Amino acid sequence: MPTAKRIILLGATGSIGSNTLEIIQRFPQDFQLVGISADKNSQALAEIAKTFQVSSIALSNESAYQEAIQTKQFSEQSKIYSGDQALHQLIEATEADMLVVAIVGAQALSPTLKAIEKGLDIALANKELLVLGGSFVTQAIKENNVRLLPIDSEHNAIFQCLHGNNKKDLKSIILTASGGGCRDTPIDQLQDITPQEAKQHPNWSMGAKITIDSATMANKGLELIEARWLFNLEPHQLKVTLHPESIVHSFVQWIDGSVLAQLSPPSMTFSIQHCLFYPEKRESPKPSIDFDQCFSLNFAPPDPKRYPCLELAYQALKQEPYGGAIYNAANEIAVQRFIAEEIRFTDIPKIIEYALNHIQIPKTLSLDSLLQIDQATRDYALQLDPKKL
Repeated sequence: MPTAKRIILLGATGSIGSNTLEIIQRFPQDFQLVGISADKNSQALAEIAKTFQVSSIALSNESAYQEAIQTKQFSEQSKIYSGDQALHQLIEATEADMLVVAIVGAQALSPTLKAIEKGLDIALANKELLVLGGSFVTQAIKENNVRLLPIDSEHNAIFQCLHGNNKKDLKSIILTASGGGCRDTPIDQLQDITPQEAKQHPNWSMGAKITIDSATMANKGLELIEARWLFNLEPHQLKVTLHPESIVHSFVQWIDGSVLAQLSPPSMTFSIQHCLFYPEKRESPKPSIDFDQCFSLNFAPPDPKRYPCLELAYQALKQEPYGGAIYNAANEIAVQRFIAEEIRFTDIPKIIEYALNHIQIPKTLSLDSLLQIDQATRDYALQLDPKKL
């Protein structure tokens, strides 16, 4: 009987984490959850630990950790790591086969590199990881001979379409985009969009930040940069099309004119299951597309006036190796400020553009310099007054 694959799940209480847990629970003979993490949601993490009998736990937020200890939320057998080094300690101390990266932001970079050094396969649902440190991650993957498997539905679609084909025959990839919750709002009214309105997505159930990124299409910009590193592509090979139904997750176009597409319902369980079982397949717990029913698929080029963040991603690609780090950090801060109602919806791309044009770029590349650029961009974006840009 084959041994169950041992999995560490970073971001167990989020939407990707919840979908991953659903699959692990569905296939108990195939997977064993051996480590979990969350930032603040200690009660939900304690429930997961109890349900899946996990004793290796990371709770990054120190206040949440102290409260969890005082209220005895976890069993006495649990080993709980806290603070800035919690994820590192969890990975270092836990024997596993795969790391599922379901946390958002640049905080994922360092612990993921640690997992790669330990020889763990990486199932990646974090755009910022490759946007910030793509050259370091891809080099570490190569040196340690591990797999980097994309969970994001768009990149997972490309991964599947490329399988078994000769990459030298590739002409371009086309990422599909729903257009987000504001795709039908008149352009002259976008400046009045509220955080609550931007957090409503027509197709997907996601966290606040990524849903707002979908509305500005900064998420698609991040995915373009991520795809550049995942598949070693040039900027001119990266394209985007609007697809409101979110059924086709990406296209791959070949030099002979043929186009391959990957289709599935708008649920992350399909791409997560593909990564967890790769290279094998199992029957999905959720129904797929029913071709006995009528449905239509629509595509259109994105309007650059509605989605300026998309064009800024191409600018960031031209400013590599630091462009992606600046784009990501400026966007994260701009979204935080928008949620706090400090800036307007249409100020988000302004802050990204200003940061790309004004942040000082170091002459040499290192992991430290990337992290310094990341922090410098955040500090800079916090201080910018959009009214003066």
